[in-house]
Amino acid sequence: MTFADFNFDEKLLDGLTSMGFNTPTPIQQQAIPVVLENKDLIACAQTGTGKTGAYLLPIMDKIVRAEKRHLNTLIIAPTRELAQQIDQQIEGIGYFLGVSSIPVYGGGDGATWDQQRKAMEEGADIVIATPGRLIALLATGKIVLDHLEHLVLDEADRMLDMGFYDDIVKIITYLPKERQTVLFSATMPPKIRTLANKILRNPTEINIAIAKPADGILQQAYVVFDAQKPALIKHVLKSTEWSSAIIFASTKETVKKLDQAFQRAGMPAKAFHSDLDQPERESILREFKNKQVNMLIGTDVLSRGIDVEGISLVINFDVPPDPEDYVHRVGRTARADTTGTAITFINERDQNRFYSIESLIGNEVAKLPLPQAIGEGPAYQPRVKKNHNGHNGSNGSPRKKPKFFRRGKGGNGGKGGGKGPGAPKK
Repeated sequence: MTFADFNFDEKLLDGLTSMGFNTPTPIQQQAIPVVLENKDLIACAQTGTGKTGAYLLPIMDKIVRAEKRHLNTLIIAPTRELAQQIDQQIEGIGYFLGVSSIPVYGGGDGATWDQQRKAMEEGADIVIATPGRLIALLATGKIVLDHLEHLVLDEADRMLDMGFYDDIVKIITYLPKERQTVLFSATMPPKIRTLANKILRNPTEINIAIAKPADGILQQAYVVFDAQKPALIKHVLKSTEWSSAIIFASTKETVKKLDQAFQRAGMPAKAFHSDLDQPERESILREFKNKQVNMLIGTDVLSRGIDVEGISLVINFDVPPDPEDYVHRVGRTARADTTGTAITFINERDQNRFYSIESLIGNEVAKLPLPQAIGEGPAYQPRVKKNHNGHNGSNGSPRKKPKFFRRGKGGNGGKGGGKGPGAPKK
C-alpha cells in the first residue's frame, strides 16, 4: 500500500513524495480511512508508530478540499513540547497545502498570549493546545468554535495521568456536538474508556501492538546499589559507542544533581526539566536536534515530547514509575528503522517495578555484570520480600545515597585533562 491508495489531494501527495514518505505505517493504514469517512475513532498506538500522521494527513486532506476555511481542527496535547512537535509536522506538510496552524500553550509574555488569541479568533486551520492555556483563552468569551469539525486528543492517557480529565470535559462544553472526535492513547486503562464513552459516538477501535519496544533497540540493564550509579554511568558513557544520548531520571531533583555532576566533570550535557522557562526549553531542544548538544538529561516529559532521529543511546538512571513510561523512554532511540541501545539501572527497591516492565513487554532484559572496579551489586530477585533491615538477604551492603561523581585528582572525575570521563565517542 502507498499513500496514493487513499486518493489524497494531489498537492498533499506531492508534499509527501517531496518529504520522502511513500508507504503508510500500520496505524496509518488502518486509521486514515476511518478519519476520511468522518467516523469517530479510538486508537491505541504508542509513540513512534506514525500516529500523528494517521490523523493529520486525512484531516489536512479534508481542509484543503473545503470550500470555506475556518478554525477546522482542535488538537489537545498534554505538554507544550508535544504541541510544538505536532505543529512542526503540520508546517512541514502544510507548506505544500497552504494549511495554517498555531501551537497554544502556557508561558511566554503578553505578546505570545495575543498571538495565540488572535490566531484562534481569526481562524487558523488547526490549533494544537495544552488544556490549561486553552481554557484560559476560551474563558475570554471571544473565541467561537461553532464551525469546528475535528477534535483530536493525542496521548490521552498521559493527559489523564497529569490530572486533565476535568479540563478536557470542560473544553468539550465549548465545542459543537456535531463533530468528528479522534482519541489516541498509548495504553487503554479504564479511565480512558470512561472518557471515550463520554465524548465519542460509536467509535471505530484500532489497536496497534502497544507496549512493545522496537526490534532495533538493544535493551540491557545493570542491577546496582544507588551508591554505585554515578561510577556506572561514567563507565557506560566511556565504554559505549554513541553519537546522541538521553539520560532519564524520574524526578527533576535528580536531573539537576546529575547536571551539576556532569558540569563539574566537564561533560557536554544539558538538563531539561519543568523549572526552566519556555525559551530555555525551546533553545535546548533546538540545540539537541541540530546536534549542537549531543546529550540531554531529563524527566519523562522528554519521553513523549521530543521527536529526534539518530538518538543512539538511552540511559534510565532509575526505573520509570510506570511500565508504559519505560516503553516511551526507550522508544526515543531506534526510530525510523534505525538501531539503538537502552540501558536501565535497577536498584533494590525498583526490582519489582522492573519485573512488571519485563512482564509488560514480554521479554526478559539482559542483566549485565557490573565492572570489577565498581564492585558487586545486589542480586536480581524481584517478588522477594525484604527483611527487616530493608535488604533482600542476598547482599548485606548498606544502601548509600549517591554522591553523583566524586572528583579525582585532576578535578574531572579522576582525569587530569580538559574533557571529562564521559566525553562522547566520535
